[in-house]
Amino acid sequence: MRPRVGIICNPAILDGTYKVHAGGVMNTEAVAEVTNALPLLIAADPRFVTVEELLESFDGFLFTGGRPNVHPEEYGEAATEAHGDFDRSRDAITLPLIRELTRRGQPYLGICRGFQEVNVAFGGTLHPEIRDLPGRMNHRMPPDGTIEEKFELRHKVTFGESGPFHRLFGAREVMTNTLHGQGIKSAGGRIVVDGHAPDGTPEAIYVDGAPGFTLSVQWHPEYRAAEDPVSRPLFTAFGDAVRAWAEGGRQPVRLSA
Repeated sequence: MRPRVGIICNPAILDGTYKVHAGGVMNTEAVAEVTNALPLLIAADPRFVTVEELLESFDGFLFTGGRPNVHPEEYGEAATEAHGDFDRSRDAITLPLIRELTRRGQPYLGICRGFQEVNVAFGGTLHPEIRDLPGRMNHRMPPDGTIEEKFELRHKVTFGESGPFHRLFGAREVMTNTLHGQGIKSAGGRIVVDGHAPDGTPEAIYVDGAPGFTLSVQWHPEYRAAEDPVSRPLFTAFGDAVRAWAEGGRQPVRLSA
Protein backbone atom coordinates (compact mmCIF):
# COMPACT_ATOMS: atom_id res chain seq x y z
CA MET A 1 0.00 0.00 0.00
CA ARG A 2 1.45 3.36 -1.01
CA PRO A 3 1.38 6.19 1.53
CA ARG A 4 -1.44 8.69 1.03
CA VAL A 5 -0.77 12.26 -0.05
CA GLY A 6 -3.59 14.76 0.15
CA ILE A 7 -3.58 17.27 -2.72
CA ILE A 8 -5.27 20.55 -1.85
CA CYS A 9 -7.89 21.48 -4.46
CA ASN A 10 -9.14 24.84 -5.69
CA PRO A 11 -12.70 25.87 -6.55
CA ALA A 12 -13.55 26.04 -10.25
CA ILE A 13 -16.54 26.38 -12.53
CA LEU A 14 -17.11 23.65 -15.13
CA ASP A 15 -18.83 24.67 -18.37
CA GLY A 16 -19.55 28.09 -16.91
CA THR A 17 -22.18 26.84 -14.44
CA TYR A 18 -21.16 23.76 -12.44
CA LYS A 19 -19.05 24.21 -9.30
CA VAL A 20 -16.24 21.69 -8.84
CA HIS A 21 -13.19 21.07 -6.67
CA ALA A 22 -10.28 21.09 -9.12
CA GLY A 23 -6.81 19.59 -8.90
CA GLY A 24 -4.21 19.84 -11.65
CA VAL A 25 -3.24 16.60 -13.37
CA MET A 26 0.42 17.70 -13.15
CA ASN A 27 0.20 17.54 -9.35
CA THR A 28 -1.38 14.09 -9.44
CA GLU A 29 1.28 12.81 -11.85
CA ALA A 30 4.11 14.17 -9.71
CA VAL A 31 2.75 12.57 -6.54
CA ALA A 32 1.97 9.22 -8.18
CA GLU A 33 5.01 8.88 -10.43
CA VAL A 34 7.83 10.63 -8.53
CA THR A 35 6.76 10.75 -4.88
CA ASN A 36 5.39 7.19 -5.39
CA ALA A 37 2.39 7.87 -3.19
CA LEU A 38 -1.35 7.51 -3.61
CA PRO A 39 -2.67 10.93 -4.74
CA LEU A 40 -6.03 11.90 -3.25
CA LEU A 41 -7.78 15.23 -3.89
CA ILE A 42 -8.99 17.28 -0.92
CA ALA A 43 -11.94 19.68 -0.98
CA ALA A 44 -10.34 22.47 1.03
CA ASP A 45 -13.51 23.77 2.62
CA PRO A 46 -14.46 23.58 6.33
CA ARG A 47 -18.02 22.65 5.34
CA PHE A 48 -16.73 19.28 4.20
CA VAL A 49 -13.51 18.48 6.08
CA THR A 50 -11.82 19.29 9.37
CA VAL A 51 -8.14 19.66 10.14
CA GLU A 52 -8.36 16.78 12.62
CA GLU A 53 -9.81 14.45 9.99
CA LEU A 54 -7.17 15.38 7.44
CA LEU A 55 -4.32 14.82 9.88
CA GLU A 56 -5.53 11.27 10.56
CA SER A 57 -6.41 10.45 6.94
CA PHE A 58 -3.16 11.29 5.12
CA ASP A 59 0.56 10.73 5.50
CA GLY A 60 1.59 13.94 3.75
CA PHE A 61 0.15 16.94 1.94
CA LEU A 62 0.78 18.88 -1.23
CA PHE A 63 -0.26 22.53 -0.94
CA THR A 64 -0.78 23.44 -4.57
CA GLY A 65 -0.80 26.64 -6.54
CA GLY A 66 -4.10 28.31 -7.42
CA ARG A 67 -5.53 31.44 -8.97
CA PRO A 68 -7.23 32.72 -5.76
CA ASN A 69 -4.82 34.34 -3.32
CA VAL A 70 -4.54 34.17 0.46
CA HIS A 71 -6.81 36.89 1.83
CA PRO A 72 -4.70 39.79 3.19
CA GLU A 73 -6.78 39.87 6.36
CA GLU A 74 -4.90 36.66 7.26
CA TYR A 75 -1.75 38.79 7.61
CA GLY A 76 -3.32 41.96 8.95
CA GLU A 77 -3.82 43.99 5.77
CA ALA A 78 -6.85 45.31 3.90
CA ALA A 79 -7.84 43.82 0.56
CA THR A 80 -7.28 45.91 -2.57
CA GLU A 81 -8.00 45.34 -6.24
CA ALA A 82 -4.35 44.37 -6.71
CA HIS A 83 -4.82 41.37 -4.39
CA GLY A 84 -7.08 39.65 -6.94
CA ASP A 85 -9.49 36.82 -6.12
CA PHE A 86 -9.66 34.98 -2.81
CA ASP A 87 -10.64 31.60 -1.40
CA ARG A 88 -11.52 32.06 2.26
CA SER A 89 -12.59 28.42 2.55
CA ARG A 90 -9.14 27.22 1.56
CA ASP A 91 -7.55 29.75 3.94
CA ALA A 92 -9.65 28.33 6.78
CA ILE A 93 -8.30 24.81 6.19
CA THR A 94 -4.74 25.23 4.98
CA LEU A 95 -3.37 27.77 7.44
CA PRO A 96 -4.20 25.84 10.64
CA LEU A 97 -3.36 22.58 8.88
CA ILE A 98 0.14 23.83 8.01
CA ARG A 99 0.78 24.90 11.59
CA GLU A 100 -0.34 21.57 12.99
CA LEU A 101 1.57 19.52 10.43
CA THR A 102 4.71 21.46 11.31
CA ARG A 103 4.20 20.85 15.03
CA ARG A 104 3.71 17.11 14.51
CA GLY A 105 6.53 16.67 12.00
CA GLN A 106 4.10 15.41 9.36
CA PRO A 107 5.53 16.17 5.89
CA TYR A 108 4.20 18.68 3.39
CA LEU A 109 5.39 20.37 0.22
CA GLY A 110 4.21 23.88 -0.67
CA ILE A 111 4.01 25.14 -4.26
CA CYS A 112 3.29 28.73 -5.37
CA ARG A 113 0.15 29.66 -3.41
CA GLY A 114 1.06 26.81 -1.06
CA PHE A 115 4.50 28.43 -0.56
CA GLN A 116 2.75 31.69 0.31
CA GLU A 117 0.35 29.90 2.67
CA VAL A 118 3.28 28.46 4.64
CA ASN A 119 4.71 31.95 5.06
CA VAL A 120 1.36 33.44 6.14
CA ALA A 121 0.69 30.53 8.52
CA PHE A 122 3.74 31.65 10.51
CA GLY A 123 2.99 35.36 10.53
CA GLY A 124 4.52 36.43 7.23
CA THR A 125 3.09 38.94 4.75
CA LEU A 126 2.76 39.08 0.97
CA HIS A 127 3.20 41.64 -1.81
CA PRO A 128 0.05 41.67 -3.97
CA GLU A 129 1.96 42.28 -7.22
CA ILE A 130 5.70 41.61 -7.47
CA ARG A 131 6.12 43.17 -10.92
CA ASP A 132 5.05 46.58 -9.58
CA LEU A 133 7.99 46.74 -7.15
CA PRO A 134 11.10 48.73 -8.22
CA GLY A 135 13.80 46.50 -9.65
CA ARG A 136 11.63 43.37 -9.81
CA MET A 137 10.97 41.30 -12.90
CA ASN A 138 7.56 40.11 -14.06
CA HIS A 139 7.17 36.68 -12.48
CA ARG A 140 3.73 36.06 -13.96
CA MET A 141 2.92 33.34 -16.46
CA PRO A 142 2.99 34.56 -20.08
CA PRO A 143 -0.64 35.29 -21.07
CA ASP A 144 -0.34 33.51 -24.42
CA GLY A 145 1.47 30.52 -25.83
CA THR A 146 1.58 26.78 -25.36
CA ILE A 147 1.84 24.99 -22.03
CA GLU A 148 5.51 24.40 -22.80
CA GLU A 149 6.05 28.13 -23.32
CA LYS A 150 4.18 29.07 -20.15
CA PHE A 151 6.15 26.61 -18.02
CA GLU A 152 9.55 27.15 -19.62
CA LEU A 153 12.57 27.80 -17.41
CA ARG A 154 12.88 31.57 -17.07
CA HIS A 155 15.25 32.48 -14.25
CA LYS A 156 17.83 31.16 -11.81
CA VAL A 157 17.21 30.52 -8.13
CA THR A 158 20.24 30.81 -5.86
CA PHE A 159 20.26 28.89 -2.56
CA GLY A 160 22.07 29.43 0.71
CA GLU A 161 25.31 27.53 1.05
CA SER A 162 24.91 24.18 2.83
CA GLY A 163 21.18 24.79 3.32
CA PRO A 164 18.58 22.05 2.69
CA PHE A 165 17.97 23.06 -0.93
CA HIS A 166 21.69 23.20 -1.72
CA ARG A 167 22.11 19.74 -0.19
CA LEU A 168 19.06 18.39 -2.01
CA PHE A 169 19.99 19.63 -5.49
CA GLY A 170 23.76 19.45 -5.12
CA ALA A 171 24.01 22.96 -6.56
CA ARG A 172 23.83 26.56 -5.40
CA GLU A 173 21.89 27.63 -8.51
CA VAL A 174 19.13 26.01 -10.56
CA MET A 175 16.85 27.16 -13.36
CA THR A 176 13.08 27.30 -12.70
CA ASN A 177 9.84 28.39 -14.28
CA THR A 178 7.87 31.30 -12.83
CA LEU A 179 4.08 31.72 -12.85
CA HIS A 180 3.17 33.88 -9.85
CA GLY A 181 1.99 37.43 -9.26
CA GLN A 182 2.29 37.66 -5.48
CA GLY A 183 5.35 36.99 -3.35
CA ILE A 184 6.76 37.20 0.14
CA LYS A 185 7.01 40.70 1.61
CA SER A 186 8.15 39.73 5.10
CA ALA A 187 9.05 36.24 6.21
CA GLY A 188 7.11 34.65 9.05
CA GLY A 189 8.75 34.25 12.44
CA ARG A 190 10.05 30.71 11.81
CA ILE A 191 10.38 30.96 8.04
CA VAL A 192 13.87 30.70 6.58
CA VAL A 193 14.19 32.07 3.05
CA ASP A 194 16.79 29.74 1.52
CA GLY A 195 16.48 30.68 -2.16
CA HIS A 196 16.09 33.88 -4.18
CA ALA A 197 15.48 34.88 -7.80
CA PRO A 198 18.02 37.26 -9.34
CA ASP A 199 15.79 40.24 -8.46
CA GLY A 200 15.72 39.25 -4.77
CA THR A 201 12.27 37.64 -4.77
CA PRO A 202 12.10 34.75 -2.23
CA GLU A 203 11.73 31.43 -4.05
CA ALA A 204 12.49 28.66 -1.53
CA ILE A 205 11.67 28.41 2.18
CA TYR A 206 11.53 26.00 5.09
CA VAL A 207 10.35 26.22 8.70
CA ASP A 208 13.17 26.63 11.20
CA GLY A 209 13.29 23.93 13.86
CA ALA A 210 10.52 21.86 12.31
CA PRO A 211 10.83 18.12 13.06
CA GLY A 212 9.60 17.13 9.58
CA PHE A 213 9.76 18.00 5.87
CA THR A 214 8.56 21.58 5.25
CA LEU A 215 10.27 22.56 1.98
CA SER A 216 8.22 24.96 -0.13
CA VAL A 217 8.95 26.69 -3.44
CA GLN A 218 7.49 29.64 -5.32
CA TRP A 219 7.91 28.01 -8.75
CA HIS A 220 5.96 25.05 -10.19
CA PRO A 221 8.05 21.86 -9.92
CA GLU A 222 5.05 19.67 -10.77
CA TYR A 223 5.53 20.42 -14.47
CA ARG A 224 7.27 17.39 -16.01
CA ALA A 225 8.42 16.42 -12.53
CA ALA A 226 9.66 12.99 -13.61
CA GLU A 227 11.95 14.55 -16.24
CA ASP A 228 13.13 17.81 -14.69
CA PRO A 229 16.48 17.57 -12.83
CA VAL A 230 15.24 20.00 -10.13
CA SER A 231 11.68 18.77 -9.75
CA ARG A 232 12.51 15.09 -9.51
CA PRO A 233 14.77 15.26 -6.42
CA LEU A 234 12.30 17.57 -4.69
CA PHE A 235 9.35 15.21 -5.13
CA THR A 236 11.55 12.19 -4.40
CA ALA A 237 12.70 13.69 -1.09
CA PHE A 238 9.08 14.51 -0.25
CA GLY A 239 8.19 10.88 -0.97
CA ASP A 240 10.94 9.63 1.34
CA ALA A 241 9.56 11.84 4.12
CA VAL A 242 5.99 10.67 3.52
CA ARG A 243 6.99 7.01 3.64
CA ALA A 244 8.96 7.57 6.83
CA TRP A 245 5.89 9.11 8.43
CA ALA A 246 3.62 6.30 7.24
CA GLU A 247 5.99 3.61 8.49
CA GLY A 248 6.47 5.32 11.83
CA GLY A 249 2.77 5.32 12.61
CA ARG A 250 0.46 8.24 13.32
CA GLN A 251 0.35 10.00 16.63
CA PRO A 252 -2.96 10.95 18.31
CA VAL A 253 -4.25 14.33 17.19
CA ARG A 254 -3.69 17.00 19.83
CA LEU A 255 -4.29 20.35 18.17
CA SER A 256 -2.29 23.33 19.33
CA ALA A 257 -4.14 25.99 21.28
